[in-house]
Amino acid sequence: MLETPRLVLRRWREDDVAPMAAVNADPEVMRWIRDGSVLDEQQTRGRIRAWESEWESQGFGLFAVEIRSTGELAGFTGLSVPGFLPEVLPAVEVGWRLGRSHWGQGLATEAAAAAVRFGFEERGLERIVSIAQVGNDASERIMAKLGMHPVRETVNPTGGRRVRVFELSSERYATTTRRRPPS
Repeated sequence: MLETPRLVLRRWREDDVAPMAAVNADPEVMRWIRDGSVLDEQQTRGRIRAWESEWESQGFGLFAVEIRSTGELAGFTGLSVPGFLPEVLPAVEVGWRLGRSHWGQGLATEAAAAAVRFGFEERGLERIVSIAQVGNDASERIMAKLGMHPVRETVNPTGGRRVRVFELSSERYATTTRRRPPS
C-alpha cells in the first residue's frame, strides 16, 4: 500500500469491481484506451483478476486508487509490462485510469508519481515508459509532469491507433527528484 496526501494506492478487493466497472463503462473514460470499447462488470472482474496475478508474477502491478478522505474508488494507477507493444520491450509502463468525476484535480499525476517512485525506489527499475494515443493531450501532460520525455511514435498493433511512447530513466528520475523541494 502507498499513500499520498490525497490518495491510498492499494491492492484490489471484491468490492472494487462495481465502481471500477462504472469507470470502465464510461465511453469518455475509455475513449483513449485501445479501440475505445467500454467494459462491462464481468470484463472488469476479469481484468482485476489479471492485474492481481501480475502482482504475484512480477512483484508489481496496478493499484486500486482510493480517495483518502472518502474511501471512494477513483480508478487505478500502477506498473505493468506493455506486452501489447512488443517494440518497446523489455519495459515497464506506468498507467492510470480514473473516473471522470476525478479528472482535472491533479489526482492522476499524484497517483502516477507514487507508482513511478515505487518502481524506481522499491523495485529498482532502470526505466519506466508510458504510452498514450496521439491526441490524448491530458495524458501527455501527466507524463511531462512525471519528468518523462517522448522517445517514439508508432502504431499500436492491437488497436491500429497511433501512440506516443514516453520514457523516464532511473538516472533522470534520481536527478530530478533531488532538484525538487520536499513537499
